Amino acid sequence: MPTPFDDMRALLAACPDADEAARASVIKRQGTLAKPLGSLGRLEDVVAHLAAWQGKAQPVMMRPMICVFAANHGVVAQGVSAFPSDVTALMLKAYGAGGGTINQICAAYEFGFKAFELALEMPTADFTQGPALDEKACVATMAFGMEALAGGVDVLGLGEMGIGNTTSAAAIYAALYGGDPDRFVGIGAGADDAQLARKKQAVRQGLARHADCLEDPLAILAALGGREIAAMTGAILAARLQHVPVVLDGYVVTAAAAVLHAIKPDSISHCIAGHCSAEGAHREVLERLGLVPMLDLGMRLGEGTGAAFAMALIKGALACYNNTHSLQQIGVVPPASELH
Repeated sequence: MPTPFDDMRALLAACPDADEAARASVIKRQGTLAKPLGSLGRLEDVVAHLAAWQGKAQPVMMRPMICVFAANHGVVAQGVSAFPSDVTALMLKAYGAGGGTINQICAAYEFGFKAFELALEMPTADFTQGPALDEKACVATMAFGMEALAGGVDVLGLGEMGIGNTTSAAAIYAALYGGDPDRFVGIGAGADDAQLARKKQAVRQGLARHADCLEDPLAILAALGGREIAAMTGAILAARLQHVPVVLDGYVVTAAAAVLHAIKPDSISHCIAGHCSAEGAHREVLERLGLVPMLDLGMRLGEGTGAAFAMALIKGALACYNNTHSLQQIGVVPPASELH
């Protein structure tokens, strides 16, 4: 019998591949520029990655966008957070006034910014008591997230805001990867020892309550996740379908990518890990996903801040690729070893 998740699985099955000819074109041109071959290290790889997923031999970053999804979580009732749920709405208000940390980064590097409010007045259900979302609501929220690319985006950075969402992310990871669930639980927005203990207990309770759905990654997303995580899952999928590279932020954003990866590992091949968060077991998760973070600065703010700083590096790398003179332009004959 068809389920609400079938359409999403069909879209995943239809994910397009990278344009390897575009990647090869960038790699070839890198060798003609007035600098030692490979001297910008991974930044050269990132430019080639953008070319492959944009399907352009001349990759661009004319319409970069940071999208932050905000939602509230019923599991906060278990005393897992240092802050009450109404802080989510207050932070959204700050973003609207240009007063968030992410606003400053976007302004400094001329990135577009959008914040999406996901029914803050209706937190997800407490996943220790029942599913956070039913399948229909989860799919509808994923579809909403897919609309984040409307209006045209050439590089998408993802961020989130939601009191209690590191608890949901930890529960998703524990459900996907098994083992001791405590290793996925961190302090989030500053949980003290008692709150951290309750957070670990909530994750264990959630896993026990939803043990019957732990073989299906989309069912895990619905049972243990949040609206912002579901929306970001949809946004990552839509970006793949539309040939848009994605830069992931930290621990919570990566949970959305992990769900897709668990269904079809190459479905997140268009994604770049912006940074390694200090929250939870983010480093382990990135290794499981085969993603190497661009930055490792001990950040754990969320809001898309790690993704935005990584996108600043990408913007610089693209400028180097597009504007650096060639060896021929400056009158240098390349070594014979580089002519072949």
